[in-house]
Amino acid sequence: MSTLEYPRPQGVAAGNGYSHVVTGPGQWVAIAGQVAFDADGNIVGEGDAEAQTRQVFANLDAALKAAGATWADVVKLNYYLTDMAGLPALRTVRDEYVDTANPPASTAVQVVALFRPEALIEIEAYAVI
Repeated sequence: MSTLEYPRPQGVAAGNGYSHVVTGPGQWVAIAGQVAFDADGNIVGEGDAEAQTRQVFANLDAALKAAGATWADVVKLNYYLTDMAGLPALRTVRDEYVDTANPPASTAVQVVALFRPEALIEIEAYAVI
């Protein structure tokens, strides 16, 4: 695990549930966008944003472990949602995984569609170990 710092830029409004800047030494880990696939490639929670978000975070957790990383190493999360109505569920689930006092930098974007019509959310993660 690396030592991460969360400098707060002057003149920039405080982030609401995210950090503007995360710095740290070490090896970068990039995790491709994860959707709510189970181990067999089936979508979990069709039509249910919270169920899909839980599966996405479980997939991210497995990917972090495969890289020898933990959630404490995550510096950036990119969220792609087909409907921003899913954002409260995303934050609820995310807060079960990240340090809410020093959350990762993040970006949330609403998209018209993801690569499969039943996919509601996709998340990319970047970590430093």
